[in-house]
Amino acid sequence: MTLNLRSGAGEVNVLRGIDLTIGAGEVVGIVGPSGAGKSTLMMITAGLETPTSGSVMVAGQQLNGLNEDRLALFRRANVGIVFQAFRLVPTMTALENVAIPLELAGRADAFEAAEEGLRQVGLAHRVTHYPDQLSGGEQQRVAVARAFVAKPRLILADEPTGNLDGQTGDAVIETLFGLARDHGTTLMLITHDMEIAKLCGRVVRIADGLIAEDSRSDRAAAE
Repeated sequence: MTLNLRSGAGEVNVLRGIDLTIGAGEVVGIVGPSGAGKSTLMMITAGLETPTSGSVMVAGQQLNGLNEDRLALFRRANVGIVFQAFRLVPTMTALENVAIPLELAGRADAFEAAEEGLRQVGLAHRVTHYPDQLSGGEQQRVAVARAFVAKPRLILADEPTGNLDGQTGDAVIETLFGLARDHGTTLMLITHDMEIAKLCGRVVRIADGLIAEDSRSDRAAAE
């Protein structure tokens, strides 16, 4: 799979030949320097970017050729995304933020399921609070609950602790990994932090738009 983008300086080869298979239920850390193509790989996996060549299959669905409406429906049913910036709607409570994907799917139990999602991330006492009334760690846990609430088959997390201090980030990672384990969800985690990457069962290092290394982590080997 490749992705080439045009710029004022000419064509930029962002991804130069990625061949990656991730099994159901795997927890994979994607590491590499800034500009290596990590976030671009995530965007393609989510169907938010189209590769220049090659094919993309996620949860048994070929993404190539799907129009924007069908891609949106696919993401709603199969993919949850956690960004570095929390991306909560500031005028909505924690409960309303988590309920968004369920309401879009027409779920009659959207708010009941959202409340349970907040309970699972330790925020049952924050359901009526707005984002500006929450700490950074609490906001990210709301974002994690929103990503998991529809029980997607794949979670994509792009530097989920990048805006948090170490202790708060550790708590968010523990929540993220715990939910992935409990739900049997495939997790692709993009991170600059090798200590976090080592918690994953597998680590894929990307450099210059190519996979430079793909290995089982020390933790996975120990297990």
